[in-house]
Amino acid sequence: MREHPKTYGDESESLATRFLEQEGFIILERNYFARKLGEIDIIAKKEDVLHFIEVKSGKADFDPIYNVTPAKLRKVVNSSHYYMKSKRLDMAFSIDALIIRYDEVEFIENVTL
Repeated sequence: MREHPKTYGDESESLATRFLEQEGFIILERNYFARKLGEIDIIAKKEDVLHFIEVKSGKADFDPIYNVTPAKLRKVVNSSHYYMKSKRLDMAFSIDALIIRYDEVEFIENVTL
């Protein structure tokens, strides 16, 4: 029986959250939705830097890194600007990707377009 993608995605985000906390990140938000712009999977803070993190996971023969597309990154960037403006934040920030392959986690900071 195939696992429901939403369930697997939620499990992956929980694994990602635990990984980030072990690395010293403070989780501020999960599944932050910026109206009309998109969603940010995890917003975290570490050493006065705000991190907007896109989580991608996969079990099949397809590497989930390829789901971090320029279009998806643009949505994350736009959503992160909206978040900072709505919270009146003026601080350093980073757009990151967290890739989960089975139970292996790869964290890539400063993913650029």
